[in-house]
Amino acid sequence: MEIIYKFDIVPTPDQIVKLYNESGLPRPTADKDRIKIMFENSNLIVTAWDNSTLVGVARSITDWAWSCYLADLAVDPNYKKSGIGKKLIDFTREKVGEQVMILLLSVPTAMEYYPKVGFTKEDRAFAIFRTS
Repeated sequence: MEIIYKFDIVPTPDQIVKLYNESGLPRPTADKDRIKIMFENSNLIVTAWDNSTLVGVARSITDWAWSCYLADLAVDPNYKKSGIGKKLIDFTREKVGEQVMILLLSVPTAMEYYPKVGFTKEDRAFAIFRTS
């Protein structure tokens, strides 16, 4: 298995929905138009491919100078524990550079994962949650 990482391709909404559903990432996968808009308005997308199959994605929004919000990190469960998630984070970090902070909101099931791949837990975050 050779995983290829790409920066120059945006997966189709169908590929994204399949990956998100399989990985258990809670996103509005019943609304492909919304998924499409999410990706169209993100300015850093790193993907992982096994041949033509999308097996991982890191979707971010960044200003390239100060901060980068890692909005989604998803890995196909059949490929977990193979380092794909860490590699997606590493490529994101490489692209934004060391002067840019990467931050994220974790799903509850990933709270123990992020410290293992270099993130520091913060207790200073605030949110206004979406209504739908």
